[in-house]
This record gives sequence, structure tokens and C-alpha cells, in this order.
Amino acid sequence: MLDIGGISKRFGSRQALADVTFAVRPGEVFGFVGSNGAGKTTTMRIVLGVLEADAGEVRWKGSPIDAELRRRIGYMPEERGLYPKMRVGEQLRYLARLHGLSAAEASTSVQHWTERLGVSERVGDEVQKLSLGNQQRVQLAAALAHDPEVLVLDEPFSGLDPTAVGVMSSVLRDKADSGVPVIFSSHQLDLVERLCDRIGIIAAGRMVTVGTVGELRARDGVVLDVYGPRPGWADALPGVELVAGDDIDHTRVRLAEGVDDQDVLRAALAAGPVHEFRRWRPPLTELYRDVVEAGPTATAEPGDVPAA
Repeated sequence: MLDIGGISKRFGSRQALADVTFAVRPGEVFGFVGSNGAGKTTTMRIVLGVLEADAGEVRWKGSPIDAELRRRIGYMPEERGLYPKMRVGEQLRYLARLHGLSAAEASTSVQHWTERLGVSERVGDEVQKLSLGNQQRVQLAAALAHDPEVLVLDEPFSGLDPTAVGVMSSVLRDKADSGVPVIFSSHQLDLVERLCDRIGIIAAGRMVTVGTVGELRARDGVVLDVYGPRPGWADALPGVELVAGDDIDHTRVRLAEGVDDQDVLRAALAAGPVHEFRRWRPPLTELYRDVVEAGPTATAEPGDVPAA
């Protein structure tokens, strides 16, 4: 397990991170989301050892991250970190060798990943001659070529077309299914919602919450969409709060704990024909907004905080 425990970082007078704590478990894809400047890249750079935390610690399998452990991490930075005038295949083999692979192992791995990521026909081209999307594929190949034990990816889907997004999503899911912890940051919340097992939301350098999309939805309790009777039928129902409604046939209500949704259905039927009655599941974009506005909740789970 990759444990990020209580890390803090200050740049001059600005507190970039404050007691950030979460864990990425073996075999899971973890989405790390937040607005620009929230602290995502700073956190990832501390995990990689590019930056040093002022406080806290990062551990992998219970051990502090050192230079040897960093060689076993696959990292994809947000900024393209490739040598623009170096040929793709030559560069990927070189980077794989830096992570300890033999020449033969590096060649075999580069062939596999360039084929898997759809850039095998460009291995003889200079990186600068590739489209931005293909450069992104090559960067992922660089992160994967040494068969990493952990994947840390900063905005890996930036600039990709839908086909490339599908390819990269499949690769990340396969790596997680093989037991590799995968953490990636993204502003594409619809993609995060589809791909990730758990999500961590950071705002102004603090972890706001960590959990599955289902757990984030549970913060708001049960919310129902009812189509059919004109709005007003739920106004007097105990434990039922009106969330939204229109002038025609739609009412959205939130139920207090212990309220039976079947009682709500019966009340709606008494007011008129019900054409649709369903639980409303807000998209991650709306959950993200609500969670950030609400502020931090208890974010750590058992095992999230590294042992001393």
C-alpha cells in the first residue's frame, strides 16, 4: 500500500499542503482531484522525492520511500518530460535502462508498450514530430516500461482524443487488476467517475474527503426524482425536503434518515399518475462542488495513516 501520511509543504508564506493523508491500495485506481493550485502536483512530487515535505512521510509497503524504491515507481508528469529531438524507441529504451532493465529487457518492454499504446509505428521518429496525443502515449510507455510496482500519473489524459482515452483507461485498469496501485490526477471528472475505485478531493492544500463515488453520494442521503404529479404534493410530508421542482411534472426531494421511500411513492400516487420514480444519483461534478463547499470531513480510514 502507498501511504501518504500527514504531509505538509510551505513555499514562502503560502501553505501548499497541510496534513495531507490518504492511501492508495494495491489493485485500485485512485483519482486525485482538485482545482488548479489545490496541491495535487506538489503531493505527487513529494511522493516521487522531487520535493521534500516539511512534515509527514510517504511509505510503500510500510517502508519510507528512498532512492531504490523510487526506481520501482512509474511516474508521468503533467509537463511533458521527454527529450524532443530524441527518437521514441531510443528514448524509451534509455529510460528503461535507467530503471535497471538490461538492454534486452528494455527492448522487449518498449516493443510491448508501444504496440499496446498504439505508437509502435513511430518508434523511429523524433518525439517533437509526434502529435500531442501521441507524445502523451509515449510518456505513459516511459512510465510503464520498467514494470513499476506503483503508478503515479499527473493529468495523463490531458490532450487525448476519445480513442486514446479508451486505450489509456484500459491500460490503467489492467495494471490495477494485476495488483499495482494507480493514482492519477485529472480535471475530467466524468472520466474519474467511470474509471476510479476511490477518489480523493483536495482543496487549498487540504484533503476534503476520500471515498468511493457511492460514499460521496451517501453524504446527501436518499434523493428521489418523481415525474408525474404537479409539484406541491410533497410539501407537507414529514422528513421530506424539496430539492428542486418545475411547473409541470418533476419534483426532486431529499429524505431524512428513516423515511421510507415507498411512503413517498404512495403520497405521489395520491396526487396523480406517477410516470417515473427513481433515486437520483448526482454526477461527480456536482458531488465535487458540494463536497468542496462543505469543507473537510473525516478523511482517513484504518490503514490510511502510516505506522510510526
